Amino acid sequence: MSAPGSVGTIPVAALLALLLAPAPHLGAQLIPIRTVPVASGDQFLTVPSANLGMAGTRIAVDDSIADLWSNPAKGVFVTEPAILGAPTFFYVSDDGGAAKTFPFTGLLRHGAWFGGASVALQQVSAGRDRGFWGPPPNRLSDRSARNLYGRAVIGRMLGESGWSVGGAVSRAGLEAMTGVDKLYAGADRIDQEGAVTDLRAGLFREGERDRLGFTVIHNRVSMEHEVHYTDIVPSDSIGINIEPTFEHREELNQDRTRTLAGHFEWDREIGTEGWRIGTTLTANHKSHPKIPNYELQDIPRDPGNTWAYEIGLGIGRTWESTTFGVDLAYQPIWSHTWQEAESRTETPRGFLEVGDRTIENHFTFSNVVLRSGISQRYKRFGFQIGLEARSYSYHLMQEDHVEDTRRDQDEAWTEWTPTVATHYRFQDIDLQWSIRVTSGTGFPGIDLFGGDDVQAVEAAAPSPDFIAAPRGALTLQGATVVTNQVWVRVPIR
Repeated sequence: MSAPGSVGTIPVAALLALLLAPAPHLGAQLIPIRTVPVASGDQFLTVPSANLGMAGTRIAVDDSIADLWSNPAKGVFVTEPAILGAPTFFYVSDDGGAAKTFPFTGLLRHGAWFGGASVALQQVSAGRDRGFWGPPPNRLSDRSARNLYGRAVIGRMLGESGWSVGGAVSRAGLEAMTGVDKLYAGADRIDQEGAVTDLRAGLFREGERDRLGFTVIHNRVSMEHEVHYTDIVPSDSIGINIEPTFEHREELNQDRTRTLAGHFEWDREIGTEGWRIGTTLTANHKSHPKIPNYELQDIPRDPGNTWAYEIGLGIGRTWESTTFGVDLAYQPIWSHTWQEAESRTETPRGFLEVGDRTIENHFTFSNVVLRSGISQRYKRFGFQIGLEARSYSYHLMQEDHVEDTRRDQDEAWTEWTPTVATHYRFQDIDLQWSIRVTSGTGFPGIDLFGGDDVQAVEAAAPSPDFIAAPRGALTLQGATVVTNQVWVRVPIR
């Protein structure tokens, strides 16, 4: 059993809800969960989006390029076959990591049939030097890693009924996730390997004034972390110039998460001036059968589960060449994680048997997301501006059944992401350059002593999901994430 006071948690790398709907506005069906303001970057932004410069505003505003990746039945918005290239780059300030991605996407339309396919090659660059003994060896695999992404979608309109159906499959082969190295304090090297698979089915209906959409998603994450350490071996000799003895060891951690999600969306045209209102309802259940033993917090490999919900409201207007939209979403989330005894353990109230829960963490989240953006198009030129604000707030109630104690902790922060994009049309070819800048995140730590004595313990995460029970009040070394995406759309005629 882990030492009393160690903290059960949901795996950081596992909750990759946004991986297969990676653009910010596509992550509605899979709700991110975070207990620390981690600057994890946009590693999973691997498909182009027409609304990225509008902060991903989506509820009452259409995205003809990206909508079919979130709900495969919404491929009805694809009006003609096209090929898109979308080089994407991001970096985290203070040497917090970076990634370069080259997605190649095809959109298809033939009669009642529609679909698409996308592949992406990605290079992930490591962040700060890790290892207790200084920088790691100058190996190529320590500096960068390769990830491959692939996805396909197909759908069909059902006669003249207005209904359409679609299905999609996505898979990512991963050799690295940004931030994992920060989770294993003192490690010399972390070799990662795994895959994420996403299956989804969609249904969509476009009526005279109303539109309805339904999406069901099954997401599976399977990762392994091979962690290499160098330890000092105590010596029995006594002297001044005794050379230290080192011992190398390896540790293999598994990371498994299974997510089942359902998403409902509705929007309706109001009047004749181009106004629309809409709403979304989303439910996620996440189970975590395998949790890595992160050295950072001596986290046990024990399970947990999460119920996450989102209620969204949106309003938008498209009038001639101007589009405007506002989204507001509320996310109530309940997570329960625990640590299990590996041996019979004595407590003030008796004995805990093998498999009994030694520590339980109960999280109650109350998150708010607000997005707003505007797009203006002229004959050849256009621009977009937008702003997204994500407010995270949670209460942690932790019960230690070994020590028979209980503690409560409250944390809250807000992440700000202004966006801008420019668009230009060369005859039939469309070119768009979008920039996102996220602040309010960084490299979190823990105030173990209170007052002015702060011990900063890095707790970065590789994905938008991170749910670890902190041992004390959070601290933050701020960082900024800058993301650029340039996409080119060429129609096939």
